[in-house]
Amino acid sequence: MIEDPETWVAIAFIILMGLFGYLGIHRTVLKALDNRSGRIKAELDDARRLKDEAAKVLEQYKARRASAEREADEIIATAKAEAERIASEAKAKMEDLVARRTKTAESKIALAEAQALADVRAAAAEAAVAAASTILSRSVKGKVADDLLAKGIAEVRQKLN
Repeated sequence: MIEDPETWVAIAFIILMGLFGYLGIHRTVLKALDNRSGRIKAELDDARRLKDEAAKVLEQYKARRASAEREADEIIATAKAEAERIASEAKAKMEDLVARRTKTAESKIALAEAQALADVRAAAAEAAVAAASTILSRSVKGKVADDLLAKGIAEVRQKLN
């Protein structure tokens, strides 16, 4: 048994453990493990805190996004209403413009008709005067003819115009 290497390994192990116990290595190891456990716990607490902060920030961004979407929807609705209002105003203005242009065209047509009628009457009067002048100059002669002709021409012109 003393010659077995396992025995000597066991004896060396027991001596080493006794020496570690005497020197307080176990306390140092336990202290290091406790320190490491504390660091890990602190890191886990920091990670939890960061996760909670990230969740809060995410919620804030979600709320901002929802608010921005509502604002965008409101802006779109307002723009649509404004476009419809502008379109209806433009339609009303166009209808008013067409009505005014139609009225102006009708008045120009009426004025042209009146002018044409006046021109026809004037031409008829001049033709009547010329015909009367020709007829009177052939049938009546002398000073009486000239007086009658001048008087007749003046009367026709006055009545036709």
